Amino acid sequence: MFEELAEGVFRRPYSFLRINIGVVIGEEGVLLVDTRESEEAARELFGELRALTTKPVRWVINTHWHWDHVFGNALFPGAAIWGHRSCRRMLLGNPEPHFDDALRWMPRDRRDEIERVRVVPPQHTFEAVTSIDIGRHRVEATYHGRGHTDADVVVRCGGVTFMGDLVEQGKSPEMGDSYPLEWPATLAASRPAVGPTVVPGHGGLLSPADVDDQADRLERVAALLRQVLFDGRPAEDAVRRGPIPELHMRKALSRARSEAGIPL
Repeated sequence: MFEELAEGVFRRPYSFLRINIGVVIGEEGVLLVDTRESEEAARELFGELRALTTKPVRWVINTHWHWDHVFGNALFPGAAIWGHRSCRRMLLGNPEPHFDDALRWMPRDRRDEIERVRVVPPQHTFEAVTSIDIGRHRVEATYHGRGHTDADVVVRCGGVTFMGDLVEQGKSPEMGDSYPLEWPATLAASRPAVGPTVVPGHGGLLSPADVDDQADRLERVAALLRQVLFDGRPAEDAVRRGPIPELHMRKALSRARSEAGIPL
C-alpha cells in the first residue's frame, strides 16, 4: 500500500504499468503527484487515501501529459491541478491520440474505463518553477527542459524527488514522445534538485546514482544519434550498438530526426 518515504510524504505503487503515485499530507490538505490511468483507478486511490487521512485532496501536480498519469484528474474537481504549460496545451488539444494510446495499453476488460474518461488539464501552469505551501510542507515543482516529453516536471518535498518518466526503473526509457538529443541535458540540469530518495514514474525506488547512470546511458544514445544525423554513421549500426533495446533505439532515431528537423 502506501510507503512513507519521509514524514508525511508517501508513494503508492500500483501493479498496472508499475506506476507510482505521490502523496504529501500537509496541514491544509493532501497533494497528489499524478492521478492514475482512469477515473475508476483514481476512485480506488481516493478510497485508499481515507485510510491514511481524512484531509481533502486540495492539490494535484501532473508530472507530464501522458494518459496514465492524468486520466484520473477529473475525480478531483475541488483540487488545484498544476502542471507545466505544455502539459495543459497538450491536454487541451486533440484528445484522440491520448485515448488511442490508452486503449493500446489497457487490458481488454478495462477499456470501457477509458471511454468514460473526461480529460481535465491543469488549470495552473508554470514555465520553470513553482512552490506550493500546503502547511507543514512546501512542495516545489521544477521544469528543466524536454526529455521524455516536452512537459516533464520534477517534484520535491522532504528529501523525496518525484521524477515522473524522466527516469525509469527496471526498463528502458520510453522514446515515443521523447526528445532524445535534449534528454541528457535535461537530466543534468535537474540533478541539483535530486534528493536522496528518487521516485520514478514507474517501478521501484531509485538513488541519485541511478539517475546518473540513466543520464549516462541517454547521453550514449544521443551521441550515436548525432553520429547518424550529422556524421554519416549508418543508422543500422547505431541501432545495433545502442545501450537500449533496438526497438527503443529506432524510436529514438525517428524522434531525433524530427527534433533536428531532418526528414525521415
